[in-house]
Parts: sequence; C-alpha cells; structure tokens
Amino acid sequence: MTCPICGKPGDPAYRPFCSRRCADVDLGRWLTEGYRVPVRPEEEDEAERPDLPDDPPQGRPH
Repeated sequence: MTCPICGKPGDPAYRPFCSRRCADVDLGRWLTEGYRVPVRPEEEDEAERPDLPDDPPQGRPH
C-alpha cells in the first residue's frame, strides 16, 4: 500500500502512511477542514422525511 500523502511505500507502524509526518499532515487536514464529508442539501432531506404533526398528541403519556 502506498502512502496517501506522498506516495511512498507505507510503513506498518503508521499504516496507511509511510511516516509519522505524513500521518500528522493527514490529521492536520482533517482538523483544518481540508477534508470534508459530503452531505446532501437540506431540501432533499426534508422532502424524504414524513410529515410530522405540529403539536404533540394530548392525553396521558404511556
């Protein structure tokens, strides 16, 4: 496996990276939001949610 940061062969001690430096570079990218997990726009999320009543039902709780 090659290091995803620099392309050198990976080191089992720092898997999947080749060194602590490359592992730290990757961590830094996550911490500074260099990497982002894609999300769907809210409009799509709301369209897929079932309609919920505005007010909770009245009566005794179960």
